[in-house]
Amino acid sequence: VQLQASGGGLVQPGGSLRLSCAASGRIFSVGSMSWHRQAPGKQRELVAAITSGLITTYAEAVKGRFTISRDNAKNTVYLQMNSLKPEDTAVYYCNGVLRPTGSSCRNDYWGQGTQVTVSS
Repeated sequence: VQLQASGGGLVQPGGSLRLSCAASGRIFSVGSMSWHRQAPGKQRELVAAITSGLITTYAEAVKGRFTISRDNAKNTVYLQMNSLKPEDTAVYYCNGVLRPTGSSCRNDYWGQGTQVTVSS
């Protein structure tokens, strides 16, 4: 079981990016999924989360600019980022609470980070 993130890159202030994170492997169920970010010299922080029932939460710094969504059929979570600011520059990580096939436990899985750089 693994999470694979994609979609990062370099964008000018005010621009947009869309991150994707797909869960793959022998998965029985997928619970909450989320995006976190870590800027240089700072702790990793929660950006947005979405439950299996599509309830969403956002960090105050991104409310109104970022939108988290998911496609349960594809075991994929997305992060649409609009009106990007230089302070959004960070490595973005996806997280999923997954129950592998054959297991009775849900575990936390992390994707590899994807760099988002907002700069003119």
